[in-house]
Amino acid sequence: MDLAIYAVQEATARGRVYPEAESSSGRNPWQRDRDRVIHSTAFRVLQYKTQVFVNHEGDFFRTRLTHSLEVAQIARSIARSLRLNEDLTECLALAHDLGHPPFGHAGEDALQEGMKDYNGFCHNDQSLRQVTRLEQRYVEFDGLNLTWESLEGLAKHNGPVANPDPYLKAYDQFYPMELSSYASTEAQIASISDDIAYHSHDLDDGLRAGLLQFDDLKDLPIVGEALYEARKVMQESSVSEHRSNRLRHEMNRRVIDVLVSDLKKQTLLNIQELQPQNADDIRYAQTGIVQFSPEVGHANQMIRQFLYKNLYHHWRVNRMSRKGRMLVQELFGVLSTNTDLLPKEWQVRLEKAQEKKKKSGAMRVVADYIAGMTDRYAMEEYQRLTDLAIST
Repeated sequence: MDLAIYAVQEATARGRVYPEAESSSGRNPWQRDRDRVIHSTAFRVLQYKTQVFVNHEGDFFRTRLTHSLEVAQIARSIARSLRLNEDLTECLALAHDLGHPPFGHAGEDALQEGMKDYNGFCHNDQSLRQVTRLEQRYVEFDGLNLTWESLEGLAKHNGPVANPDPYLKAYDQFYPMELSSYASTEAQIASISDDIAYHSHDLDDGLRAGLLQFDDLKDLPIVGEALYEARKVMQESSVSEHRSNRLRHEMNRRVIDVLVSDLKKQTLLNIQELQPQNADDIRYAQTGIVQFSPEVGHANQMIRQFLYKNLYHHWRVNRMSRKGRMLVQELFGVLSTNTDLLPKEWQVRLEKAQEKKKKSGAMRVVADYIAGMTDRYAMEEYQRLTDLAIST
């Protein structure tokens, strides 16, 4: 496909930290990046990490893995329609949650609390650590040796970085990513596709779990209209509303269609106004180029607020989250004060960190170890360390 002039181009790619020969199979740099992400340990274990519902709560709820695949599908379709670099977009969508700890945001909150005196914890920064240091698959280097463009997109998943983590600062000095600027159009698409995916699909999971009811949604912008149209189609097709799975899916795909269609239209308007001549014109723009229209952007915020109030803080979800938070807190407490309990390979990492005579390095090793756990492994490790089981 003929790429737009503002797309990330192979001819102007900035390369990798450790130079490598071109792929013998003819893959471009971002196809290689995508494949490395897919084959990474961190990507594989996303299958057993919480999205909203703990993995063992049910076989049909989203996990971090299925969420990442859904983000990639949405992001790639948007990139294709805007004539952007699909492979880079897909890579970033698949990699954006590689640093997420077990038990979703409850686990992240627990690690943030444990690491508050040691530069904190953020799953976005952890994703960068995962692909630059923690993955150990290659003889020549640690990490996955992804391209500059992929690393930039991960570092700026939420936009320009105002107060970067020390690891981001160090990496920026070593391999400059200009953290105060925006990322590429492709990275911006991957980021906003994350919102589209989890808003629409968390509604679906909430309905499936019985924590939300269809009538709760009828006044919610975009969602209410989609629900009305879905019910209308079912009535015209003489399908009973008791077939709630069909109603959910029909509503959900309409929500995604409205959000994606509006995003593409508004982004094209923004591009026409900016008239970028290359990818750097996107990076150094005064604002992000990939946006919803004001009306849909406001509606999207209302969907977010609804989900926080009615799903993420539902008493049943709160119970699951509390157990996950407590478990991660306990694991961090035990392992940070008894680092000799870490597995052998992590003892090696610990020794390297302690050579610098900084406690923050040792605490970071503990956080790295816990962040890489699945929900199930974290529960098993907790039981091994305490002889106490967490009931599910």
